[in-house]
Amino acid sequence: MKVPIKKEIDRRSFCQFGMALAALGGFSNAFAQVDPIAGFPSRPVRMMIPFSPGGGTDIVGRIVAQKLSEMWGQGVPVENNAGANGTIGAALIAKSRPDGHSVCMFTASHTVNVTLQGVKQPYDLLKDFSPIIHLAVQPYVLVVRPDLDVRNVKELIALIQAKPKAITFGSSGIGGLVHLSAELFASLANLKVTHIPYKGGAQAMMDVIASRVDFMFTSLNQSKSFIDSGKLRLLAVTSAERSQAVPHIPTMQEAGVPDYLVESWYGIAGPAGIPAPILQKINHDLNQVLKLPDVRARMAADGATPIGGTPARFAEYLRKEVDKWRRTIQASDVPIG
Repeated sequence: MKVPIKKEIDRRSFCQFGMALAALGGFSNAFAQVDPIAGFPSRPVRMMIPFSPGGGTDIVGRIVAQKLSEMWGQGVPVENNAGANGTIGAALIAKSRPDGHSVCMFTASHTVNVTLQGVKQPYDLLKDFSPIIHLAVQPYVLVVRPDLDVRNVKELIALIQAKPKAITFGSSGIGGLVHLSAELFASLANLKVTHIPYKGGAQAMMDVIASRVDFMFTSLNQSKSFIDSGKLRLLAVTSAERSQAVPHIPTMQEAGVPDYLVESWYGIAGPAGIPAPILQKINHDLNQVLKLPDVRARMAADGATPIGGTPARFAEYLRKEVDKWRRTIQASDVPIG
């Protein structure tokens, strides 16, 4: 018995419609499974600060964490885990789950560590992390204890020359940018000074304030309140141009140390393997944070300049910084591990 043509068409149309629904349902389910942005962040996002509380990295990291928490409606708890010039905290993030819920603040010290720590480093900076964003750059400043009888860089140089190795400088640890900033100063000015390393920049600064150490290089945001209150004396900034935050203060080059140039920077990265959509979302939201007037005003007051940009741009910046400091360290007497 032949099936009427109309019924055959209806049956075929029904089957095709059913297959289309099944396919659509399968597509929806697949999309739900592969769309990692949906609901992100689904829990608090851990912000690792691999340095001690109160330092420049801690200050910038907490500003960013607060704004992200407000934007996401999720907590962004800050965790300070200092040691090994930022390596210990970063190593913990390198081993964390790459789902975007664990990130770390990075600085120039991490690119210095690549050469200084060598095979002892528990991770590969350029392979074991997902660069997210280059947050900001900032000059360092040269500060001295308030009772040291110098008012400018030339007077400090003269004092050091008169007392070889008797004048001390503090740092956040051997091989960090704070340390290398002073080593570069000593090298260019042909000086002999004594290094007093600490586990964090804040501890070193407290001893400069207490006159147990003579001078140090540090970030402006970490030291500005002490400078303003007279507990530290500011002599110079380390950038090529004067800082808008302290425009009356000369650069190291203007102060009599030709070719001196050091800039600090801050960035954020997570463990390698963060899905691209999540990486882009975090990057986008951080770029929005850097556009907020109060964030820009706070950074400007501390002498920092917001940067922003893409993850790829930050990744390239990291590679260039590693190469630059490798050349600098290899040309110095800083011990390589």
